[in-house]
Amino acid sequence: MEQTRAETAGAAPSAVAESREEPRGTGPLIVTEDLDLLDDLLRLCAAAGADPEVHHGVPERRRDWTDPPLVLVGEDAAVRCRGAVRRPGVVLVGREPDEPVVWRLAVEIGADSVLRLPEAENVLVDRIADAAEGVGRQAVTVGVVGGRGGAGASTLACGLALAAARTGRRTLLVDADPLGGGLDVLLGGERQEGRRWPDFAASKGRLAGGALEESLPAVRGVRVLSWGREPAAAVAPEAVRSVLAAARRRGGVVVIDLPRGADEATAEALAQLDLGLLVVPGELRAVAAAHRVASTLRSVVRDLRAVVRGPYAAGLDDRWVSEALRLPLAGELPYDPGVVADQDVGAPPGAEPRGPLARFCSAFWDRALTPGGAR
Repeated sequence: MEQTRAETAGAAPSAVAESREEPRGTGPLIVTEDLDLLDDLLRLCAAAGADPEVHHGVPERRRDWTDPPLVLVGEDAAVRCRGAVRRPGVVLVGREPDEPVVWRLAVEIGADSVLRLPEAENVLVDRIADAAEGVGRQAVTVGVVGGRGGAGASTLACGLALAAARTGRRTLLVDADPLGGGLDVLLGGERQEGRRWPDFAASKGRLAGGALEESLPAVRGVRVLSWGREPAAAVAPEAVRSVLAAARRRGGVVVIDLPRGADEATAEALAQLDLGLLVVPGELRAVAAAHRVASTLRSVVRDLRAVVRGPYAAGLDDRWVSEALRLPLAGELPYDPGVVADQDVGAPPGAEPRGPLARFCSAFWDRALTPGGAR
């Protein structure tokens, strides 16, 4: 099979490779005889969507102590937990002011933190929710933006998402451009039931990653967050931050199709990226336009690279374009005559695994997600 330029151009992001296996989530273990404290902890577990187990001391069965992802030990029960086997994820919870004796107890039971209520309620809800969801390694998050209009950023974003899904990884495709045509349309999933961006317009704080994923339309193994057919309503930056944080929390791959503008909501999306791909056609006017886009993105995106698309103007090639933009080259996106033909029959770009676009995207993920492959 022909080797694509993505395999030879250092396409891997700076993020480490993600794990294919999604961590398993369960509820926390609560150890206390303080009924008032227990009421508070049960309330916080309910707020985090977790179903805890409650014991008055260290459980008799070793696995009941070691298996839960989080153990919340009340100050009243700390002395009874001194002989328990050491394990990560133990939190000492109480209401008394910080005193040396409390910290000594925390050390004796192997607690990694001491939290005081009610001041630390929000922190504790987050810890419980992380445990309930089985939060592990965050998703590798790649943003795609066009150097000019019509550069092919949405096409590449769809191809990357479909290629990642074919590897069996959890994959989310996020349409962050409210003025685009809609990635659900490009994927052929505009009639699929599920939530769209307007449903999250007022979101704040923490969203459950699993609930978000299950609420989105699924197309060809990809969960898609796009815009409805109605005029796009403004989505607050806080909502973008909340939704993307939830999308990343459960691991796998998140691909974001970004607008070229730089409003506050877009800035929130850019801040979540492990890698940004700037798609640039091989022509002088496109390079000039992409230079302005790159100047805006450099201050926000930690790792920004160029994807250059032919055909080229006289004297230009992919390396000339990347050097002119002063960006590392992520690869040369080959011309794929089948993309237009596929769209005419309702097939999304990159759906044919043997096509040029799909092979480019597969080569990209081989570099980006292979252990030891990051540069």
